Amino acid sequence: MKVALAVWLIALSSAFGGSAEESLDVRIEKALPGLVSLYRTLHANPELSFQEKETSALIANKLRSMGYTVTEGVGRFTEPERDPLGVVAVMKSGEGPTVLIRTDMDALPMEEKTGLPFASTKRAFNEKGEETGVMHSCGHDIHMASFLGTASMLAQLKERWKGTLLLVAQQAEEMGAGARALLDDGLYSRFGRPDFAIALHDDPHLEAGKIGVRKGYVLANVDSVDITIHGVGGHGAYPQDTKDPIVVAARVVLALQTIVSRETSPLDPAVVTVGSIHGGTKHNIIPDEVRLQLTVRTYKKEVRRKVLAAIERIVTDVARSAGIPEEQKPLVAISADEHTPSVFNDHALTRRLLEAWTTALGPRNVVTSEPRMAGEDFSRYSLENHEIPACLFWLGAGDPARIAESRKTGARLPGLHSPLFAPLPEPTIRTGVKAMTVAALGLLER
Repeated sequence: MKVALAVWLIALSSAFGGSAEESLDVRIEKALPGLVSLYRTLHANPELSFQEKETSALIANKLRSMGYTVTEGVGRFTEPERDPLGVVAVMKSGEGPTVLIRTDMDALPMEEKTGLPFASTKRAFNEKGEETGVMHSCGHDIHMASFLGTASMLAQLKERWKGTLLLVAQQAEEMGAGARALLDDGLYSRFGRPDFAIALHDDPHLEAGKIGVRKGYVLANVDSVDITIHGVGGHGAYPQDTKDPIVVAARVVLALQTIVSRETSPLDPAVVTVGSIHGGTKHNIIPDEVRLQLTVRTYKKEVRRKVLAAIERIVTDVARSAGIPEEQKPLVAISADEHTPSVFNDHALTRRLLEAWTTALGPRNVVTSEPRMAGEDFSRYSLENHEIPACLFWLGAGDPARIAESRKTGARLPGLHSPLFAPLPEPTIRTGVKAMTVAALGLLER
């Protein structure tokens, strides 16, 4: 691989006069003002999941103007009210591998509080009909600007690579639904199965100008579990005449914590969080039921199966021990629609990209990242058993001075999904475009 990378760098050098990094840097610097302006437009005009109509149209038009063959409206949902808004762009340059590059497009239902001159003031109605503020607080606007910048660079450098680019802009990443909708609509049968899939995600706790990479598991399986505990309600003054579901729920919450502490290996990360519990209406009324909502995070498939089975067993047995009749046993529902598989960075692919990134960005700007228990539906592009080699890397988006101060004082910085999240656009987009372009060129080298 070192020999191949050296040949690729020399070829680019002779084509543009000077090193490959310099020639690519010049192109990126020329494009950067327009990309930053585009980022600000996207930031000020966010759209919720399943509503990304203007955003997808903008991306499609930009890609079409660069010479890509663009298909809009890709995606298939079981819900008829959801419009497919995925964008797929293809560019071929001879025979060679196919590389998929993905961006997401959706924003989050929250009011922005950054005070930026281009801050979002948008409001929209979610799928429940509730009005909410809308904000790109997960950095998908940064992702899209970097994605379009990369698309432009690769179109300009078309004579320097060989193969097929498959560029995908997906909707509803925040809902874990966009990637599945594209695949259900025949993404690979219609546009070609990729040999590699790559994506980036911004990181506010990593300095802008750097990227974070690791091999193996990067992000977790995500499962949403809804539990309904039935009881026999009654007057709060006469608990002996009831089967109190609130007491059962309290025991369940504590018992669930033993799954991680006593049923899974300390070497296999897992999280069981009860994020919501609702029951009762008044001080002196014991209700008939209590509802709990859980998020469950794991990496390995076998650990996921074990944890989910343990949740159902514990809930059922705690209720039974409290005397809840069998015909009123708790309901445990695991949402198939909200499941997102874990993201696994293929070892060989990541090793190959690391070499290219270290050469192009410098060793100080390529750091080893830690695995995280958040989720990302980019995992689905690898298919069921990581059949397609994939790599997701972290793009530094934080102000280096603020990060240094935070490490010194312990002060918390606004993270993803915060109303105060505000990345540094110029260095972040510059690095995102360069890192992704270098990755694609390395995989499509002539």
